[in-house]
Amino acid sequence: AKLLTGMQSMVSLGGGGSGGQSADEVMDDTAASIQERLPKIFLLDVIEMQFPTIYEESMNTVVKQECLRYNNLLSTMVSSLKDFRKAIKGLIVMTLDLENVGKAMFVNAVPDMWDKKAPPSLKPLSSWYLDILARVQFFQTWIGLGRAPPVFWISGIFFPQAFFTGAMQNFARKYNEEIDLLSYSHKALDNIVDPEKDLLKPPDNGVYIYGMFLEGCRYDTTTHQLEDSRPKELYTSLPSFWFHPIKNRVPDPTDYRCPCYKITSRKGVLLTTGHSTNFVLYIEMKTNKDTSKWIKAGAAAFLALKF
Repeated sequence: AKLLTGMQSMVSLGGGGSGGQSADEVMDDTAASIQERLPKIFLLDVIEMQFPTIYEESMNTVVKQECLRYNNLLSTMVSSLKDFRKAIKGLIVMTLDLENVGKAMFVNAVPDMWDKKAPPSLKPLSSWYLDILARVQFFQTWIGLGRAPPVFWISGIFFPQAFFTGAMQNFARKYNEEIDLLSYSHKALDNIVDPEKDLLKPPDNGVYIYGMFLEGCRYDTTTHQLEDSRPKELYTSLPSFWFHPIKNRVPDPTDYRCPCYKITSRKGVLLTTGHSTNFVLYIEMKTNKDTSKWIKAGAAAFLALKF
């Protein structure tokens, strides 16, 4: 993939752009179009007042950490786009980092400078940017509500492991339980068509989530279990789920423990926190077939696809 991108970059930068534009004009136009739609950074001091750190609500800490992460990305995009457009006009020096930003935009790739600050993604720049806008909008809606939403778009969360830990902490503190004795049960809400419209109240315990995808099999809403993928259907959407913490839970051995990753590459590195940069958690799903079938099929869930 890197070789192909490199070849594409050399060919693209060697000739004129679309409609007779030069490479510089194409890069400047792309930078301008991204710049125009960039959302404003989150006002963390205002968010701190709205969502104070309190013992009973761990989601307040989650939303603040998420906004801080997206602020780091947005700030980097704002400054690099501003400097790149100045540099391409000859107003300031074109550094290597700024040149790489331009080259990446020209071939519809995410610049490394942004990628390092962003959630893991395999999307091209055009899809990646729309995804970032949607993620920021999700948190703007959360902040606008003044409280945690009744259902969470799990794909929009930068660090989902912290989100699931926060939901578990809320349960443990509510019932004065040891968090080490708790684990999630996973109930598929396959009767829900539009989670944002249909799930208007949060559950008494746990969280409702949506936005996951499945590869290697599909979830059938009529049989309420995993089934074989249909022909020419690589990825399918998973229904909404209710993640419910239960003390001393005994998992059903007939369920398939489906690994859930952030992106489809399935590979990641271990952080100092003990979390993976890609793997999120296992989701137990109903099946009437031997679980070895789905293991051999490489069945897995993802929070984001490549397109």
